[in-house]
Amino acid sequence: MPVPPDPTTLHPMPGQPRVVLLKPLVTSPLIEVGEFTYYDDPEDATAFETRNVLYHYGPEKLVIGKFCALGTGVRFLMNGANHRMDGPSTFPFPTMGGAWADHFDLLTGLPDRGDTVVGHDVWFGHGATVLPGVRIGHGAIIGAGSVVTSDVPDYGIVGGNPARLLRTRYSDADTARLLAVAWWDWPAEHLTAHVRTLMSGSVDALEAATPRG
Repeated sequence: MPVPPDPTTLHPMPGQPRVVLLKPLVTSPLIEVGEFTYYDDPEDATAFETRNVLYHYGPEKLVIGKFCALGTGVRFLMNGANHRMDGPSTFPFPTMGGAWADHFDLLTGLPDRGDTVVGHDVWFGHGATVLPGVRIGHGAIIGAGSVVTSDVPDYGIVGGNPARLLRTRYSDADTARLLAVAWWDWPAEHLTAHVRTLMSGSVDALEAATPRG
């Protein structure tokens, strides 16, 4: 019986420390990552939480689904990056401490777009940046260098700064069929038996491979 890979292995590719699975890596209760989602970075992939999730002072969450591929330098900017813009200065004086901290109330009520949520099977190109509160659908592709400022539909391909929808990978009807199949929830053994269908098959073939019962 073919044995599927272990989703708890930190470095899934032998001899390639630049690639890490994020689920066994992250420790923050504000970051949730699904199985087999990986990050690739030749410098230090294990520093993902501090180098790639920025301004994460809480309480919003970063949620990333299963089977996502994150290229080097992908960054998620969280709500802590926001500054006041209704006065002459945008500088966050209270965060510097001293007597300025007495005015911390000036930093409450800043715009909060909520959790940043990434679906399953999303591919992020090199250096993509995701702004706070964005929701990215299943099966989406985020072009290299993109700055994602708004939501991305399921199976959408976006690129640019700000990122715009270039096209969708499937028709609305086929997208609905793929979402119904939800292959990312299949048992690992069943996935293992249908890797070729997942990577190069048709929607019809994927539907036919769906586990029954």
